Amino acid sequence: MRLPKRVKIVEVGPRDGLQHESTVVPTEVKIELINRLSETGLAAIEGASFVSPKWMPQMADSSEVMLGIKRRPGVSYPVLVPNLQGLQAAIAAGADEVAVFGAASESFSRKNINCSIAVSFDRFGEVCEAARKQGLRVRGYVSCALGCPYEGAVDPESVAWVAGRMMELGCYEISLGDTIGVGTPGKARAMIAAVSRKVQVERLAVHFHDTYGQALANILAVLEQGIAVVDSSVAGLGGCPFAPGASGNVASEDLLYMLKGLGIETGVDLQALVAAGRYISDYLQRPSGSRVANALAAHRGEGKNCA
Repeated sequence: MRLPKRVKIVEVGPRDGLQHESTVVPTEVKIELINRLSETGLAAIEGASFVSPKWMPQMADSSEVMLGIKRRPGVSYPVLVPNLQGLQAAIAAGADEVAVFGAASESFSRKNINCSIAVSFDRFGEVCEAARKQGLRVRGYVSCALGCPYEGAVDPESVAWVAGRMMELGCYEISLGDTIGVGTPGKARAMIAAVSRKVQVERLAVHFHDTYGQALANILAVLEQGIAVVDSSVAGLGGCPFAPGASGNVASEDLLYMLKGLGIETGVDLQALVAAGRYISDYLQRPSGSRVANALAAHRGEGKNCA
């Protein structure tokens, strides 16, 4: 099995996870979660989204969150921006990296960002150009890379075309998202094979939701193709407000456990990550969505009972 020696984990729980909560999580809780995640060894923590509060009320305090966190040297804190207005707000809040988000599905693009794929590229171009002038790196997201809630199956060549266009606009990396979690290892491999003909595999990342329990299997499949950047969400937080039925991203704790078992370096401390997940799960008053976190908690409980 040919696998990368090291994988970069991009933690998206504070943004992709908390934006899906039915009630707004207080600013101070978001700040504390990010601060705790900063102590785990993660290299990238996506903390906010500078979208209109009308569409995403859970992210209305993004400026306060990003201005309130303790930034750790060596850790990047990317934020999502939909347009120039969002970019300006992100810059004012001290953003060191931004991300633009599009889709491989026309229907999802209109639902998610209220415009066609073609119009979205015009917006991305403006954001990328303005961000470059400010010395900011831009990451690109492609939603619905393995399926769309409105159109069903998505052609891998469509994903490749969108990813290639984003790269042309100046994105340094493209994260390919299985937004509704319908992908399987074979489909994931086929999608990466198609996209890698347009974009170097070294500049690709994956962002797999776990709706059908396939996320880890899909990640392993694409690691074998050279993918070495994986998005994940602490405690399995998340979903997608524009994709009914979609569950959270793959749990960061579960991803890390698998990578450690494969001998792949990440620089992330599992116990510290589990503790951060426990913090936010306790606040939300529900069990963690991470099987690893729950197994470790049960193991600790058994130890106490046997003492």
